[in-house]
Amino acid sequence: MANFRTCPDTGFKIDLQADKLIKWNAVTAVVFLLIGGLFGLLVALTRWPAVHLLDADLFYLALTAHGLDVLLVWIIFFEMALLYFTSAILLNSRLAMPKVAWLGYWLMLIGALITNVAVLQGNSTVMFTSYVPLQAEWHFYLGIILFAVGALLGCAVFFGTLHIAKKERTYEGSIPLVTFGAMTAAIIAVFTIATGAVILIPTMVWSMDLGLIDRVDGLVYRIVWWGMGHSSQQINVAAQIAVWYAIAAILFGAKPLSEKVSRTAFLMYILFLQLASAHHLLADPGLSSEYKIFNTSYALYLAVLGSMIHGLTVPGAIEAAQRKKGLTNGMFEWLAKAPWGNPVFSGMALSVVLFGFLGGITGVIMGTEQLNLIIHNTMYVPGHFHGTVVVGTTLAFMAISYWIVPTLWQKELVLPGLAKWQPYLFGLGMGAAAIFMMGAGTLGVPRRHWDIAFADSVLGHAFPESANLMMGLAGVSAVVGSLGALIFILNMVLTILVGKAKSPAPAAAESAAETPSAATSYGGAGTMAVPGTFVLAMVFLTTFVLYYFVNWKYLAGVWGLS
Repeated sequence: MANFRTCPDTGFKIDLQADKLIKWNAVTAVVFLLIGGLFGLLVALTRWPAVHLLDADLFYLALTAHGLDVLLVWIIFFEMALLYFTSAILLNSRLAMPKVAWLGYWLMLIGALITNVAVLQGNSTVMFTSYVPLQAEWHFYLGIILFAVGALLGCAVFFGTLHIAKKERTYEGSIPLVTFGAMTAAIIAVFTIATGAVILIPTMVWSMDLGLIDRVDGLVYRIVWWGMGHSSQQINVAAQIAVWYAIAAILFGAKPLSEKVSRTAFLMYILFLQLASAHHLLADPGLSSEYKIFNTSYALYLAVLGSMIHGLTVPGAIEAAQRKKGLTNGMFEWLAKAPWGNPVFSGMALSVVLFGFLGGITGVIMGTEQLNLIIHNTMYVPGHFHGTVVVGTTLAFMAISYWIVPTLWQKELVLPGLAKWQPYLFGLGMGAAAIFMMGAGTLGVPRRHWDIAFADSVLGHAFPESANLMMGLAGVSAVVGSLGALIFILNMVLTILVGKAKSPAPAAAESAAETPSAATSYGGAGTMAVPGTFVLAMVFLTTFVLYYFVNWKYLAGVWGLS
């Protein structure tokens, strides 16, 4: 029988096992964010031509560890915490199969440690993509497989909890939109993990040199691996957007403009988002143009439409809520008087804007077969990653942490003054790093080479001086962003360890009545006009169109015609 406590801030009935699992997964996530972030800083300081910190061997080791720990480990541990929160806590339900959930946690932790050890031993510097015929030690693949199995168990617990909540009627109507978004992430995760198993298990057997598998086809590996590698980032997109909706509800009591439309947009992710993995393969000669064009220039746009819907309805919901409170003067009073000093809001707002402008637009550019030719395997690609996973997903997760940690741990933030500035330091620092990396990529700077001066090459190559400037500015921006990440980590760790207990909250029943709608399903905000949001949407669309055609201009300049 499950044991519960009542949250004094929200009135939620909290399963104690779910409470522990959320805390352990969240803390572990932050630890790996620190580890992966330190490796990332080393990478940035090496790519900065004036510093060029590491030699080639250590650079590729750091690059491999950075990709593993921030693209997979930090984010998926945090997503496990979100899955348990959006199921057991938001639905006031007991957690399904807590022993399975703990088994999943330990498999993820052991797997992450095994792969990190394999990388640090020095014989598995195959980078995040681990393309064959590059071969890592067999336990490098084993660690990722164990981690994936643990995540799969966490997803099973999430679905089991949804079943229990429905069966025991712990909520009314449909599941809340935030939980629906988390369910979207979990469904994509199952596909992702299954795809990874299909390719990583035979690759591990090949690495063990048992004579059972003598080679792994390179093209087959890349096709199947990106079904995992890119789809794992689609888990992040669904989860981060669920966080956006949650924060809008928590801070403003905001309802989506149309909950049916928002749910349909999530459904588009399930059906079409994985197709985007093909944009990593557009330079591969073994795939037909029909395959590439269908996946990247037609069906992919249905997923893009889903993202554009969320990008409209999240700020639209906030504007509608603000206008109902009387902030109706002018086009943007609702935005100007938003709580910009609250890191929960500022982190979410920056995540929405930076993800859309830096991650979303550039993703479509990369997903267009012709335009991909001018940026494939350049610094543009990690610039895009930082526009999605870093200033999109990571910043959104930081924002919700400023609410979850004080609420679940019932402690006040240790560094509230620094917390106000942290989203700006991290978001704008890493956003600038993304822009400068994409600028360097547009100038042709390679994605994976440790030295753009090619000092150790027989045949040298001199990039324009502006390329060195771009890489230097990317390095400076990464340092600023790293400072923001460090402030977040210190704030979370110190709050958990030595934070002052929060003063007594209002009675649970009163507080629950005031708690926003993150745990409630609504039909939508109705017909409230949101002119400010539509103006912002038109700014985004205009930027999108102009940048799209600017890249066609770049492409036209690749080969001169006489």
